[in-house]
Amino acid sequence: MPDPVVTNWFGDLVSHPKVVVEAESVDDIVVVLRNPNRYPSPVRAIGSNHSTAPCGAADGGTVIKMSKMNRIVEITGDTVTAQAGALYIDVAQELEKHNLQFYVNVEIGSLSVGSAACAGTKDASMPGEFGQVGSYIDRIKMVLPSGELFEVTAQQPELMQMVRSSYGAFGVVYEATFRVRPIIPLAVHHESFTIEDFAAKLPELKARGESMMFYIFPFENLITVEFRRYNPTAGGDPDRHIWPLRNYLWASAGPLFCSQVAHDIQVPDVRDRVLDGFNAVWRFKLENLIRSENTVATDQIIRYPLVAGPSRYTFSLFAFPEETYAAVLPQYCGFSRQYYKATGYRINMLCVGYRIAKDQNSLLSYSWDGDVMTIDPVSTANPGWNAFLDAYNQFCIEHRGIPLLNQTLGITRVQAQAALGARLAAFAAARRTYDPHDRLLNQYFRDLLAEAGSAAGRF
Repeated sequence: MPDPVVTNWFGDLVSHPKVVVEAESVDDIVVVLRNPNRYPSPVRAIGSNHSTAPCGAADGGTVIKMSKMNRIVEITGDTVTAQAGALYIDVAQELEKHNLQFYVNVEIGSLSVGSAACAGTKDASMPGEFGQVGSYIDRIKMVLPSGELFEVTAQQPELMQMVRSSYGAFGVVYEATFRVRPIIPLAVHHESFTIEDFAAKLPELKARGESMMFYIFPFENLITVEFRRYNPTAGGDPDRHIWPLRNYLWASAGPLFCSQVAHDIQVPDVRDRVLDGFNAVWRFKLENLIRSENTVATDQIIRYPLVAGPSRYTFSLFAFPEETYAAVLPQYCGFSRQYYKATGYRINMLCVGYRIAKDQNSLLSYSWDGDVMTIDPVSTANPGWNAFLDAYNQFCIEHRGIPLLNQTLGITRVQAQAALGARLAAFAAARRTYDPHDRLLNQYFRDLLAEAGSAAGRF
């Protein structure tokens, strides 16, 4: 029999494990880890497998699918505990029944609890809050490579800091506890600027004290900013149509249209005009329809299909120090236009971005050193996408960009170590103490961490 084939959700990353196990209990995970002859290394656990980098690949090894371990264990007045295979959107909707919400309401509702506990995420930080889901996790239960059960809590801050960014390389997470909060009405509106005007006004925009997400249009030299803020005095019933409309345009209609345009229109000038026209419609709808003084934060979360369809899309990410963003963003737009002129390739969607607060709750946090803003190209992977990402990665590294190891495709060892430095080395050294026989180490992390541990030091 041929080896099983496992792909990420988008379908562009393919893994060939020897064995695939669907875990239904923690005992199933223990059996896998204690029997290397039957379940070969590397062992990697996956949820819905939305990562855009091969962190879940297990060529020649064992994949543990966690989706059947999806029970919500407990909800209290300020926490929720769930098994690792539970989807973020399912937990969020159950919390809403208790008048509670997550602090970070990420777009990708297919995020599993296990991934949230030990991998990177992104969302624009609300005022006074973090933008990474893991920063609100206070307890993680996992199975160590030896098969022993292990629990980490917020009372072990240095270890928790490591585990929140362990990417399953310390152990297989099977349960996690999040801090949550009462539901608060959420106001949202959008404004568009030229890139130069945005850069000039960035200090005053930050001074508003609102969350900022960006829709960036490099070829039109425009940016639309999504401003969000809590609005506890909002009266009446919340607008429940605002975010579903945004989500439909963003996650269904938009990628499907852009994919068809890239496939069906072969004349570059015509194709570009059609894409630019769609972007103009997108900006109009954001500015005029996606606005309200009273929405529910949970409605931002999108339920993606279990199997990607024709509206699927993919993305990558780099974060930049906030103090350099006004200079980097115009340079990125110029880079994109120059790359198109030289190669004939442009992404067929747009770029997004997020303003994310300084956050040292995770060792490999991309906002460890201070507030950051990101530039995230989005595409349906039209031909030339991977080559573009190679050039984009190099541009970002040259401009002090920080990657996210599960969402930055094509990052090299040199680039990762240049960006994360001593923190990556400290992570590599700590990983070896929990997994000395490399039971959980796949080729992706083996490459990124090679020789890094020998350089461990202060960070």
